[in-house]
Amino acid sequence: MHAVRPEAVATAAGHAPMLGHVGRTLRRVGEPSAGAYGAVRAIRGRRAEEIIARRERAAGYGCPVLRVGLTGGIGSGKSAVARLLAGHGAVVVDADALAREVVAPGTPGLAAVLAEFGDGVRAPDGSLDRAALGRVVFAADAARRRLNAILHPLIAARTAELVAAAPPGAVVVHDVPLLVENGLAGNYDFVVVVEASEHVRLDRLRRTRGMDATEARSRMAAQAGDADRRALADAVVVNDGSLADLAAAVDELWRARIAPRLDRT
Repeated sequence: MHAVRPEAVATAAGHAPMLGHVGRTLRRVGEPSAGAYGAVRAIRGRRAEEIIARRERAAGYGCPVLRVGLTGGIGSGKSAVARLLAGHGAVVVDADALAREVVAPGTPGLAAVLAEFGDGVRAPDGSLDRAALGRVVFAADAARRRLNAILHPLIAARTAELVAAAPPGAVVVHDVPLLVENGLAGNYDFVVVVEASEHVRLDRLRRTRGMDATEARSRMAAQAGDADRRALADAVVVNDGSLADLAAAVDELWRARIAPRLDRT
């Protein structure tokens, strides 16, 4: 699919502007905060967006920042878009990286996951065996909900800390794989969806994560479909081409859709 200039496409729900194309991986977060872990234990199970809102109010958040929600299916390459947006000066909050941070060795998050799912998801060195956990939670909706009940409040609390630390006038990009699935679109001023054709995603997952087609399709099926994500998108980036194509598309996204909003924050 070729890139389409955003001003040439209607912006109604389900008809978001589509920009051009591929992907590598970004993982950027701040240092973990012990305070976030301790405080969250008392509020485990609440909706993530409620926790974000409360933490932001408590921290005095309300400075004029532009909150961009960035999402896309596994293998779509959305992390490459996040890295390119960071190159434009955005502050990137990566939910995948935070999900790793909150279950790092020695954290209450790891202890909670092991208590819930057992030693079968513990690696020999005592850390979380993410592959083993993935096989459990992507095979059963109930298991995935149990995991989310542990992780989401922890991730939300850490996210709120990072947003509160952003300078006034910043673009804060939330890289959230399950933004649509968890009903979080309303938390953001602007939602960007990254998508790629199935064969491209399968090839990426094989090359970068060692997944066979069966496992990759299982992971993809556990997430929202392209139509669901597009319905909530303000802009869609199609990521089937080269990294140069993608960089050009993100440049246009920033110039035409994001930068103008900074003047209104």
